[in-house]
Amino acid sequence: MITGLGLDVIETERVAEKIQKEQGFRELVFSQEEIGYCEPKAHKYEHYAARFAAKEAFLKALGTGWADGTAFNEIQVLGDEQGKPVLSLKGQTAETLKHLDLKKVQLSLSHLKTIAAAVVIIEQ
Repeated sequence: MITGLGLDVIETERVAEKIQKEQGFRELVFSQEEIGYCEPKAHKYEHYAARFAAKEAFLKALGTGWADGTAFNEIQVLGDEQGKPVLSLKGQTAETLKHLDLKKVQLSLSHLKTIAAAVVIIEQ
C-alpha cells in the first residue's frame, strides 16, 4: 500500500551556487559517498541537484518534515548493483525513522543542465 508520495524540482544553479559559495554546505547536505560519486562527474552539479531533490522529495513523502535527530547528509542516494538510484538512511536519521516501518522506498531521478527532479514513493 502506498503511504507517501513526494516530488521535488530544483534549479541546478541554486545547488551549484550554495556549494561554491557557502563553506561547509556540501558536507552538511551530502554524505561522503554522495560527494565521492558526484565530484568526478563532468556535470557534477546536475548530480548534486538530483540528490538534493531526492532528499526533499523523501521528506515530503514522509509527511513528517524535519524531525529531531534528522540530518540531511544521513539521507543519501546511492546506486544499487545495476546503478539504479536508491535511498539509504544512516546514523541518527535511520534510528529516528525506524519506527515508521517503511517496507519499500522507490526513487526516480531526472536531471538536465538547468533543473533536477526526484519522485519518491513510500510503501508500507
